[in-house]
Amino acid sequence: MSDTRRTIMRVLSGESLSPPPLWLMRQAGRYLPEYRETRAKAGSFLDLCYTPDHAVEVTLQPIRRYGFDAAILFSDILVIPDAMKRNVRFTEGHGPEMDPIDEAGIGRLNGEEVVDYLMPVLETVRRLREQLPVETTLLGFCGAPWTVATYMIAGHGTPDQAPARLFAYRHPRAFEHLLMLLADVSADYLVAQIDAGADAVQIFDSWAGVLGEKEFEAFAVRPVARMIASVKSQRPHARIIAFAKGAGYQLKTYRQKTGADAIGLDWSVPLAFAAELQKDGPVQGNLDPMRVVAGGRALEDGIDDILQHLGNGPLIFNLGHGITPQANPEHVRLLVDRVRGGA
Repeated sequence: MSDTRRTIMRVLSGESLSPPPLWLMRQAGRYLPEYRETRAKAGSFLDLCYTPDHAVEVTLQPIRRYGFDAAILFSDILVIPDAMKRNVRFTEGHGPEMDPIDEAGIGRLNGEEVVDYLMPVLETVRRLREQLPVETTLLGFCGAPWTVATYMIAGHGTPDQAPARLFAYRHPRAFEHLLMLLADVSADYLVAQIDAGADAVQIFDSWAGVLGEKEFEAFAVRPVARMIASVKSQRPHARIIAFAKGAGYQLKTYRQKTGADAIGLDWSVPLAFAAELQKDGPVQGNLDPMRVVAGGRALEDGIDDILQHLGNGPLIFNLGHGITPQANPEHVRLLVDRVRGGA
């Protein structure tokens, strides 16, 4: 069982804490000079993800600097297709790329060796739990099937994921097979992270916001519900955060339909709506990352608004998406101090 000093675990169990615990998505990243130094030593981005010495170091860096209440495993959502032999690579200035998959390729996919392939990531989790302060929650994660599938279909990121949407309309059975295979493989990967020492896990559906109502139900809700049911059937104590970026009003029933313990909110979610969602359970978010870049009054006002609207309920303070490389590390320090009442 998790140590009772791990405040994020307490919130995930429904407690309301003041001040709320906090961590930031992409808190280990290019805004930190120490991250850039480690990244240069590692070679490729995937080498950084798959080398426990480096992955542990960059995960710990923001904990040492800011004392966040959670450390999130340093990895990437695309290690799953990489483990499925889709030739994933990260090109500077172009982002992630991989061999695009077609209908026949989906039929040949095999997820049986994915967890074995990702043993270096699980070793990172084990080392992190040993090295983190006892009060720090360790979060594992993976991508949601829809978001991972969008990259597998197109072979790269696109502005509105039109290739995946078009493929889903033209080849519905193949696309459903892909989503459900990803759901099953990803659930097993999350269970392995929990067994290695993760206290809780987060499912990132970064492209949920491009889906229409029926598609959201079929591509974002159903596969994530399948994942969460699988994880909880294997590890009933598991705590799961589901983050469907851009989902808007569809978040109203997202927690109930997926079985998530907490839902992440992006910065476009109105705080009055967020407060309604919070009545059903813990929420996480949702500061605009640009406020961290701006600093000053913009940062202070954004923090204060969230605390005013959501601070009396079960809240994990976070950004509405990942911190950007342009963020000033001193602004992050101010954020931490203000959330904790020191500013």
